[in-house]
Amino acid sequence: MKKFIYLIVFICIAGIGIYFYAYKGHRDIATETADYTVEIATLQQEFIANDSLANSKYLDKTIETSGKITKIEVESKGIVVDEKLFATFKENLPTDLRIGKDVKIKGRFLGYDDLLEEFKIDQIIIIE
Repeated sequence: MKKFIYLIVFICIAGIGIYFYAYKGHRDIATETADYTVEIATLQQEFIANDSLANSKYLDKTIETSGKITKIEVESKGIVVDEKLFATFKENLPTDLRIGKDVKIKGRFLGYDDLLEEFKIDQIIIIE
């Protein structure tokens, strides 16, 4: 009988642990401090020099960068900065965005898309 009780207690504790592991809180990039402040040209140089090293450095990290908006994509809630960085907002696009505007953004780095030859970040916020 004691073994049965221990088994039930173990299953309950394991279940609670699995639940909290699977449903842990999501990151809030807006409140995080940027791991790296980097220019888009510097990102490009690092990926050309050694893409695997650059990926291990930046992947899933919060980065801060700046540049000019070169394209606005309303459907995907994103902007292209300096024709090399595709950045998507978590929520809707801000209404004051326009092509040619200088922006400073912070977001989670997703990687480099070889096919489109652009960097990708998401959950961005505009830093004023």
